[in-house]
Amino acid sequence: MRILILGAGAVGLTVAAKLSEHADVYAVCRKRYAEAIATAGFVMTGIWGEGIYHFPCGESVPAGTWDYIIISTKSAATRDICESYQHLFGNAEVVSLQNGIGNEEVIREYTDHVIGAMIITGFEWRADNAVHVSVDGGETVFGRFPEGCDVAVETLADLFSSAGMRSVASPAVRSAVWSKAFYSCSLNPLGAVMECPYGDLLKTPAWNIITEIVHEAFAVSKAEGVALPQKSAEEYLAFLQNEKIPPTAEHYSSMYQDIVGGRRTEVDYINGAIVRLGEKHGIATPVNRTIVNLTHFKEELR
Repeated sequence: MRILILGAGAVGLTVAAKLSEHADVYAVCRKRYAEAIATAGFVMTGIWGEGIYHFPCGESVPAGTWDYIIISTKSAATRDICESYQHLFGNAEVVSLQNGIGNEEVIREYTDHVIGAMIITGFEWRADNAVHVSVDGGETVFGRFPEGCDVAVETLADLFSSAGMRSVASPAVRSAVWSKAFYSCSLNPLGAVMECPYGDLLKTPAWNIITEIVHEAFAVSKAEGVALPQKSAEEYLAFLQNEKIPPTAEHYSSMYQDIVGGRRTEVDYINGAIVRLGEKHGIATPVNRTIVNLTHFKEELR
């Protein structure tokens, strides 16, 4: 099985390392990452295990066809990736292994073979060739987008699981993507702005903000016709408080890591997506809008 990973950063390279022992994998990544990996291998530490992996990667793509093409870039680059590599899509299954809302919709403009995914794992750069896996918030969910499940989806989920990355196939991946978006919009930017781990966000002042974020997001998801596992904002908040935050309490958000590293965050594709879709349906989202502005303010202060 041949797998191509496009836009490989911390997530994509770590996934490439794990899959490399079970499939023919190539990762398209920045030149400095490829050079560091070629010199000393890819070093992975953390809860997915520790080891040094050797797999091919670089800025150009080898010839041939692919069974799966995994897009792991940040949401802002999804369309550019599709424009640059759509000639490779062919009959390959194109997988969005990304944060945010709207990536699968963009990919569907370029291919009919779209698999959505929800991954809720923490990845932290340690060097150009080293990533620490700090949080495993549950199984990665794969599904035909916007809905459905088939052999290609099940094969991919089984492959990930065989490689030590717990995964399941689901007929309702859009619901899973939105559920992850709720988790991200509640915790990710607030943790970045306040420079604190997720556990600190259970404190009352922060929780009051999260409560408003979730109520706005839930109203938008309902208007979009997304069926979430939780039937109300209060039910989701209880789920977040009791089941999702405790195992990730020490984790610093990806947006925090982006800001510290001088990179733009994905807030426009998480809370910003809630704002845009709220405008579409005439739903006010003032707290999510404020979070977007605060996060951009924090970016500019660095």
